[in-house]
Amino acid sequence: MTDPISDMIIRITNAQAVSHSTVSVPFSNFKYEIAKILEKEGFIEKIEEKGKKVKRVITITLKYDNKIPVISGLKRISKPGQRIYSEAKEMKKVKGGYGMSIISTPNGLMTNKEAKKKKIGGEIILEIW
Repeated sequence: MTDPISDMIIRITNAQAVSHSTVSVPFSNFKYEIAKILEKEGFIEKIEEKGKKVKRVITITLKYDNKIPVISGLKRISKPGQRIYSEAKEMKKVKGGYGMSIISTPNGLMTNKEAKKKKIGGEIILEIW
């Protein structure tokens, strides 16, 4: 697997397409931080870390509103072949402010709103709406 973040996005999208309540992705600290942000912003219900050592997984409980997924779209922006960076003042709103992007900054992962408030730029990991 060349891009584990894209794999996580695809797993979430596919699970929502068939109305699964949970989805499991292999554990990494980076993916766990992304999941924590999604949970904090209300896009997913809860996350759990399960297993030990090599067999650790992140179990994500998906959130639905009247059987319609809360996450209507996920898009990977910065890819292994083409990294996309943005300064704080150049960050754009996602879907007219209804979505958000997750930015990898020198101070860790944060949403585009937090990065703009703190005036920190970074690599745009993904957009969610």
